[in-house]
Amino acid sequence: MFENLTPGALPSLNALRAFEAMARTGRATLAADELHVTHSAVSRQVKALEEALGVRLFTGPKHRLELTEAGRNLLPPLTGAFDQIATAVRQVRASGEDLLIAVNASVSVKWLIPRLGGFTSAHPGVNLQLAELPSHATSYRGAHAVVRIVPSSRLAAAGATRLIQSHLGLVMSPALAERFGGDPLRAPRLMAQTHPQGWAIWAALAGVELPPSPEQPFAHLHFALDAAIAGLGVAVMPWPLVADYVRAGRLIAPFGFRRAESAFALLAAPGVNSRALDQFRTWLISEGAKTPAPLADPAQAPLKPVATR
Repeated sequence: MFENLTPGALPSLNALRAFEAMARTGRATLAADELHVTHSAVSRQVKALEEALGVRLFTGPKHRLELTEAGRNLLPPLTGAFDQIATAVRQVRASGEDLLIAVNASVSVKWLIPRLGGFTSAHPGVNLQLAELPSHATSYRGAHAVVRIVPSSRLAAAGATRLIQSHLGLVMSPALAERFGGDPLRAPRLMAQTHPQGWAIWAALAGVELPPSPEQPFAHLHFALDAAIAGLGVAVMPWPLVADYVRAGRLIAPFGFRRAESAFALLAAPGVNSRALDQFRTWLISEGAKTPAPLADPAQAPLKPVATR
């Protein structure tokens, strides 16, 4: 009925959405997860869009695609347009109590979800839904806000709320500490692919040069954390994710924790005006304030092993 009103004016909306999601997330698989379709469907839609426009939007091998000049020009206005649509839909929904929050997997599993019962008990009228935020993303289409660790410089942006200052430290099981004489630098290293620079950041903060050591990769921080608890090696972790484990004696932090230029934060989507989000933000701030001070503040303590329990 409507297809002939503006002949040739616009390509398929689905194709535009597929391109925007793929270009923004950097991968067809991540775009597919966001759009709830298969990655092959995303690839087909992007190819169809390129054919409709008569230009290439991506270049390079499949495992390392880069935007062409045409793709770089097309992405910003599409992202802005789809964000405006998502904002408009949120504002006119009949129920103002729906709340979609996108969270990095490790922050969700090891910090947010264990505390979430307190929020749902205090606000039973809020229909809270969680979505997994890709490791590098700072926004999620349709979400009221995202919760993740961000660089301190990002906290000056509109809609950003600091929840907890981040401190980094090396953690290991008591049994592994005993095996390596309490020195985490001698033990195998556990690497999180979602935070590949973690060890380098910690070494720079501590002012040490890392000696050679076996490395074992894991997909997420919470996988590396569980591996550390199991005694498989040493992991670099933010204090809020491991505070409960350290205080319970399941992990030790021989060098304590050092202040990092990052923080746990809530980033509200542009234009969001929601009572449910205000309630969630207030609750998050309260939960963040309950986080105990990290062990061995490096501003006052030298880099030396902290006695094991």
